[in-house]
Amino acid sequence: MVRPRTFDETAVLDAAAAEFRVHGYADTSTEQLCEAAGVKRSSLYNTFTSKDELFVRALEHYVETTGAAQTEVLEDVDLDGMARLRGALNLILEEEVAAAHDGHAAGCMVVGSRMTPNLEERDERVGRILDRSLDRQVSTLSHAVGVGQRDGSVRSGVSTRDAALLVVSIISGIRVLAQAGSRPEELRRVATLGLDALRP
Repeated sequence: MVRPRTFDETAVLDAAAAEFRVHGYADTSTEQLCEAAGVKRSSLYNTFTSKDELFVRALEHYVETTGAAQTEVLEDVDLDGMARLRGALNLILEEEVAAAHDGHAAGCMVVGSRMTPNLEERDERVGRILDRSLDRQVSTLSHAVGVGQRDGSVRSGVSTRDAALLVVSIISGIRVLAQAGSRPEELRRVATLGLDALRP
């Protein structure tokens, strides 16, 4: 007879993602994951079988959750195009402000995974998840840029995809700068300067 799980799987994935995004794959131990999730090692492995499997599942959960939050802002019909872009960046900046109060950077599983040598080769699912996430992000950002070009809040004459990739670069740069110790107010100034390139 199979014993019922004694924990909430979504809560475990949230906790695991929080650890992986701050410490990275290699520097996150099974002990850290169990402590963060509040579960025993045996329970963790009964559900996820290995640290690798938990990482992949947590990464899927992370990109879906963060992607949904960004999409909600980027498709908000009550906002002009530039306000949508600014709102997407504010999601990142607010996370970094909250994390700074706890004495660390928020981290990012996407940036961390891209920068970890051999991680995508170790499990091809990681590459597929990251590529799918980037495609979704660029698509929703491109749409918001197009809205802004039509309503006059984003300058015309620039490819919507190029503008979207610029915003992706700003987001990734903010994450890296936060890990390097930049203060939230510096990150906000960098984000503003980056968006200035897209203003009419």
